[in-house]
Amino acid sequence: MSVLDSLVIGAGQAGLSSSFHLSRLGISHVVLDADERPGGAWQHRWDALTMRDVHGVAELPGDTPPARDGRRANEAVPEYFAAYEREHDLPVVRPVHVRRVDDRDGLLVVQAPEGEWTTRTLVNATGTWTHPFVPHFPGMETFLGEQLHTVDYPGPEHFRGKRVLVVGGGASAVQFLGALAPITDTLWVTRRPPVWRTDDFTPEAGAAAVALVEQRVAAGLAPQSVVSVTGLMLRPQEREAERLGAYADRRPLFARIEPDGVRWADGSFERVDVILWATGFRPAIGHLAPLHLRSAAGGIRLDRNGRGTTAVADPRVQLVGYGPSASTIGANRAGRSAAKGVQRALAGAPVATATG
Repeated sequence: MSVLDSLVIGAGQAGLSSSFHLSRLGISHVVLDADERPGGAWQHRWDALTMRDVHGVAELPGDTPPARDGRRANEAVPEYFAAYEREHDLPVVRPVHVRRVDDRDGLLVVQAPEGEWTTRTLVNATGTWTHPFVPHFPGMETFLGEQLHTVDYPGPEHFRGKRVLVVGGGASAVQFLGALAPITDTLWVTRRPPVWRTDDFTPEAGAAAVALVEQRVAAGLAPQSVVSVTGLMLRPQEREAERLGAYADRRPLFARIEPDGVRWADGSFERVDVILWATGFRPAIGHLAPLHLRSAAGGIRLDRNGRGTTAVADPRVQLVGYGPSASTIGANRAGRSAAKGVQRALAGAPVATATG
């Protein structure tokens, strides 16, 4: 049995950043990625999403991000990631679909249909894209139209001529309405009234928002997205939808779903052809369940009052792209922190003997 010093699960922004910093520290490792090609979740985004539309892609360590132009994001970012892997000779193995991680005699055993790896430490960089969240409503299985989540979004032209109900109060819902309202009939539903940001989003405001997410992680609570505490802002490409009233005519959540629409508790009804669930994601960490990292509050506590990447319940495990690092900028910083955490864990860990 050969034993790795570390292993990274996931080759998105956080995983590649972690691998880069592990290599710089001379720590032997592999990166296991479930996709067949580089690009992380970006390769699965809809064709109509351009680099001009995205909120931004931070540069990977020691590199320059792709230009904010009209190129498709699902092409530009994967090409950027692929070039980065080649340039830095990162040890990515794909496709590997990790199913579980066990603690066996003080070592971490990563199991997948494609094989088994044994490691002293682990960096989890699986993000959220593979774990979309759709709330349950009575009658939703009877709906005769389409129900799509953000992960299924095929681009605006698919919806032309259809009445689309967009559910969700985050940035994705705002973007979808911005693209759809000028070409078809839309209705917006959110659980709470949306909070619009009217001032500039300064670095200080961003730091304050991240701090709120850190507080939840430090308390062992399940993390919320950073955007959930920053407020919503409209970009220039969403101003036409605003002029058409797409954001002003917002309704609270309905009570149930019927075959041809949705009904509210007061008995009012709206016919819709499509329900587009822009209801977010949850961390894809089910494979870590055997390690019992979750606190009684349901989340995984991280060190440094939620600002670090080390799991308090097991310092051998680092989480990047989780909680406050769930952004491209945060993922880069978390990669450096995770590599340092791995280094500390290895320094304090007993040396396991590798046998052939």
